[in-house]
Amino acid sequence: MRYLAFFLLSASLFGAERFATGQAARLVIGQRTFTAQESGTSERILGAVGGLAYANDMLIVADSNRVGATPLNHRVLVFRDLSRKLPAPTAEFFYGESRCPVCTGVADIVLGQPAFDKGELKAPAQNSLRLPTAVATDGRILAVADTDNNRVLIWNSIPNSNGAPADVVLGQPDFTKSAANNGQGFTPSERSLKGPQGVWIQGNRLFVADTGNNRILIWNNIPRQSNQPADLVLGQPDFRTFVQPDLTKTVIEAKSTTLLTPVSVTSDGIRLFVADLGHNRVLIWNSIPARNQTPADVVIGQPDMTMAVANNSEKLCAPTGKDEEEKDIFPFRCGATLDFPRYALSDGTRLFIADTGNDRVLIFNRVPTDSAASADVILGQLNTELNLISDSAHPLNTASASSVRSPQSLAWDGRDLYVSDPFNRRVMVFTMGEPRVPNTGVRNAASIDVYAVGSISFEGRVKEGDEVTIKIVDREYKHTIRKDETFTTLLNALANLINAGDGDPAVFASPNLDFKTILLTSRIGGEDGNAIEYSTATSSGAEIVLSTGGVRLAGGGDAAKIAPGTIVKIFGEGLSDFVESAPTGEAELPRELGGVQVYFDGIRSPLFSVSPTEVTAQVPLEVLDSNGVNAYVRTSKADGSVSVTTAIAVPVIPENPGIFAQPGTDPRSAIALHFSSSATGTVSVDGTAQPGDVATVTIEDRAYSYRVKEGDTLASIRDGLIEAINNDPKVEAFAAGKFTRIRLRARVRGPEGNGIVYGGSVVEGGQVILTPTTPKLCCANEAGAPVTADNPALPGSTIVVYATGLGLVRPDEARWHQLTGVAYNGPELNEPNEFVSSLAGGKTANVLFAGLRQGTVGLYEVHLELNSDLPTNSKTQLTIAQSFFVSNIVTIPVLNPAPVALPPGF
Repeated sequence: MRYLAFFLLSASLFGAERFATGQAARLVIGQRTFTAQESGTSERILGAVGGLAYANDMLIVADSNRVGATPLNHRVLVFRDLSRKLPAPTAEFFYGESRCPVCTGVADIVLGQPAFDKGELKAPAQNSLRLPTAVATDGRILAVADTDNNRVLIWNSIPNSNGAPADVVLGQPDFTKSAANNGQGFTPSERSLKGPQGVWIQGNRLFVADTGNNRILIWNNIPRQSNQPADLVLGQPDFRTFVQPDLTKTVIEAKSTTLLTPVSVTSDGIRLFVADLGHNRVLIWNSIPARNQTPADVVIGQPDMTMAVANNSEKLCAPTGKDEEEKDIFPFRCGATLDFPRYALSDGTRLFIADTGNDRVLIFNRVPTDSAASADVILGQLNTELNLISDSAHPLNTASASSVRSPQSLAWDGRDLYVSDPFNRRVMVFTMGEPRVPNTGVRNAASIDVYAVGSISFEGRVKEGDEVTIKIVDREYKHTIRKDETFTTLLNALANLINAGDGDPAVFASPNLDFKTILLTSRIGGEDGNAIEYSTATSSGAEIVLSTGGVRLAGGGDAAKIAPGTIVKIFGEGLSDFVESAPTGEAELPRELGGVQVYFDGIRSPLFSVSPTEVTAQVPLEVLDSNGVNAYVRTSKADGSVSVTTAIAVPVIPENPGIFAQPGTDPRSAIALHFSSSATGTVSVDGTAQPGDVATVTIEDRAYSYRVKEGDTLASIRDGLIEAINNDPKVEAFAAGKFTRIRLRARVRGPEGNGIVYGGSVVEGGQVILTPTTPKLCCANEAGAPVTADNPALPGSTIVVYATGLGLVRPDEARWHQLTGVAYNGPELNEPNEFVSSLAGGKTANVLFAGLRQGTVGLYEVHLELNSDLPTNSKTQLTIAQSFFVSNIVTIPVLNPAPVALPPGF
C-alpha cells in the first residue's frame, strides 16, 4: 500500500532516543485525561498553571498565570519523590487498573493556601500569594515570583507543611506590603520590584526577571534578609532608570543591552538566557554577566539585536514560492521565528524555548552560538509553519495529547521535559523516545486512508477537430477529437493522458463508460486531497460539453481519527522481533503478543497481530470520554532489552467508518459476500400508525394484511405483517436490522425463487406507507460466496461488507456486551448509535443491517441492498458514511443482465 511504503521510508530515518517534532506527551499532570479541562482546586486538579521548576526529584508548580487563563488558584504546589509517583517510560500497566494510568501526579504540599481545596485571594502576608507566576529551586531553597504582590518570596528550605510561611521577602520592606517599586512610582531601585514574572537559582546566585521595570536583577549571593538590594542589573544602565508606564509612549529600541518586558531568566551554570517578551526574542549571554547592562551575545527569534518583529519570517525563513509579481512568498512562521516567547531553558547541551504566541516549544539540539538559529524539533505542532491550536478548523487539537496552548514555563529532569499548559489546566510531560511510529501512524485498519475524488461528465456530440482540455492543479491535458472518435475512445484517451508515465502527481483517472464520466481519485491520502483543484475547457464552437462535480476533489477523510473500539493498524519500524497472531476462536484477545504491548492513555490494548513493521490492535472503548489519547508501543526484544516508541497523539471521535478491502492500490476491491442463497426483496414500513388503517403486502396473487390497532407502532405493524406473510408457501419474512423494514426471502434456494412478484398497499386515506424496494425477488446466489468478477453482484441484490470504526451500538443490551478485546456475544440485531448510509455506483444502497458481528472483536457487518438500476461496471465504487465521516472507497463488480442500449456515437 502507498501509505505503508511512505511509513517505511519515513521510519528508516528514525534514530535512537530523542525528541521528535509533533510527538505527544507521555504523561499529563493535573487532569484525569489528556483532553479533560476540569476546573478545580485539589492536590490532583490544576488550574491555569504558570511557572515550573525541577530539582532533587521534586516538581514545583505555580498555579497562576498572566495570560488570562483561568482559574487563578494563587498557590504553589510541591510534588515530592517524583520518580516514584510518575511511571518510568518502560513501565508496564495492566488492563483495568485505571482509566488513564499516564494521567498522574498528586501534590504533597500547597503554599499560599491553607489547604489543597482553597484558591482564595488574600492580603499580602508571610504565607499568602497573589498571582504567583514563577518558581525556582535548587532542591534546597525555594523562590517564588509573587507577581501581583510585586515581590519575590524565599523559603530557606523546602516546606513540609501546607501554607508554610516564607523566610525572606524581596521587593518589599516587609511581608505585609505589596506596592510596586516600594511605592516609589515609576522610578525603581536596587531593592524594588514591579510585577516580577521570572526567578532562577543558580549555585549561590539569585536571578529575577523584574518584568515591569524591563530588567533582570542579580543577587550574587542568595538573600538571607528581607528587602536585600540586588548586586547587578541587565537591560538598564543602572538601578534607578525611570520606566515609562504608558506603553504607547514607550520607546525602547531593541539592542543587545535593552529589554522590554522580560518574563524569564535562567542559566545552565555557564550561560544566561532571558525571554525578552516585548522584543519577541530570547537573548543568550555566553557567560554570566559581572557588570551592569552587559550586552547579550546571541539572539534567537530575530536576525540581529536591533529587530523585534513577531514571527519575523521575511528575515528568518526560507521562501515557499513566488507570487504573481515574482516576489518571494514567506510562511507566517518557521523554526527560527518567535512570537511572545515566555521561557528559555538549557540543560547545558540543548536549548528549550516556550514560544507562547505560536503555541509550541522549540528544541535546539545544541545551544546556538550564532544568532537567528532555527530549531531542530517542534513540540506542540506538526511542523515549523503550522499553528493548529489557534485554528478553529482543528478543534481536536485544542487539548490533544500533543498540543500546548500558550506554554508558560519549562522544567527538565534529564529525561522528561515538563511544559505548563495554562489554558488546558495541566502540565505536559514530554519524554525522549524512539520515534519509530509516525505521528499519524495509528490508522483505521480497514480504510488505512480515505482518498478524495472528483468527476468529469461528458455530454453533447463528439465532433472531429474539437479540442478538450482537463486541468488538474497547474497541469493541462489536451486532446483533439479525431475522425470516427466515440465517447468510449475519447474517455479512454483522456484517462490515458492523465495516467501516462508516472501519472499526474495529484490524481489517478478512471473512465466510467456507462456514465460517460472520468473519475479522478487523489493520489494524496486524507483531507489534503480535498484541496486539489480541477477544471475543464473546450475549444470555441465545440459541440461536446464537459462539466465537473466541483472545483476541487472532495471526500478525502482522515483515517487517523479513531472511534473507540476501532480495529487499528500501527505502522512503524522495529515494533517487534517476531511475527505472531492471536489464537483464533478465543473469546478474548491477548494484551501482549510477541513481546509487544500497545498503550492508549496507558490502557493496554488487545492485539490481533504483530510484526516488525505493523501491529494490529483495538482502541479501548474506555477512551470514549475523551477527544484524544496518546499511544505508544512497548517491545520486549529477543535480547532481553525493552524499548518504547515515542508517544504520538491519536484524535478520538465518536465514529469514523472504514470498509475492509483486499490489498492493493486504492480504490481497492471490497471484501464483499453474497447475502443469500435464496432470492430476496424488501418492503419498507413508514408513515404514521393510524388506528383502522389496513396495510397489505402481496406475494404474487396472495395478500397478507394487518389492521392497525390503538397503541401500534411502525415496528408492531411490521411484525404483524411478518407474522401473516410467514404463512405464504413461497416466501418467508423477517425484520431487517435497520429501520422498520420487512425482508422477504424465497423458501426455495437458488434461481428458482428469482422473479417472485411482491408489492405493498394501504387502504385509501391510510397513513401507513409500504414501499417495495424492487418489484420482484431477485439475485439468489450462494450465501457467503465472495463477490468477484466471476460471481458479480446483480442490481437489486443484497451484499455483505465488513467494517470497523462505527462506534458504540444500541440497544442497551448490545452495548453491555460491547467490551474491549472481548468477542461480541450480545443480540444479533444491534446497530450503531449514529445512522449508517451508503452509496454504490453513485446511487443510494439501502442499509438493511449494520451492527457488531457476533463472535468477533471490533468488527461490524453491513448488509447493503444495491439499487436495481445499477449498470454493469467491474469497479462499481462503494462507500458507507456516518454523520460527516465517509469511509474509504472500495469497489465491487456489478453485472446488469439487462444492459442499457448505448446511444449512437458511444
